[in-house]
Amino acid sequence: MRSTDQLDAFNLPRFVQAQDPVFEWVQEELRAGQKRRHWMWFIFPQFSGLGDSEMSRYFAIRSSEEATAYLKHPLLGPRLRMCTQLVLDIPQSSIAKIFGHPDNLKFHSSMTLFAQVSPKGSLFHQALDQYFHGIPDDWTLSLLDSKQAQLPPNQR
Repeated sequence: MRSTDQLDAFNLPRFVQAQDPVFEWVQEELRAGQKRRHWMWFIFPQFSGLGDSEMSRYFAIRSSEEATAYLKHPLLGPRLRMCTQLVLDIPQSSIAKIFGHPDNLKFHSSMTLFAQVSPKGSLFHQALDQYFHGIPDDWTLSLLDSKQAQLPPNQR
C-alpha cells in the first residue's frame, strides 16, 4: 500500500476542505490570543467518542494510525504544528481565555491525542506542559487504550 493510499483511507481531505476557506482567520484569531469563530473540530481534531455533535463525529480521529497519518499529511501536519505553536506563543494566558468552554477541553484532548503519536518534547507535549501542567486528558487516553485493545495483536 502506498502512503497516499493510507492517507486517502482516512478521508483526510475532509480536513483540508474545511480548513482552506478559514485558515487565515484561524491564524489571526490565534495571534490575537482568542478564538472567535467555529473551527475547532477541524483545526484541533480530537479522538472519536468525545463529542456528540455531527461536526465532532465527522471530524473525529478514529485511531492512532489516523492521527499519525494526519501528522504526516503534507498540509495538515504543518498546519496543526503552526496553530499549536501560535497557541504556545500567546503570552501569559489561560487556555480557557484563549478558547472558551468547551473548546478548551477540545484543545486538551487534541494535544493529548497528537502527543501520544509524537516523540517526547513535541509541540503537543509542550502544550500539555504549558497549559495543563503536563497532564494528558484522561478520556482521550481511555478511548485510545480501548480502541487499541480492540485491534488484532498484529496491528497493535
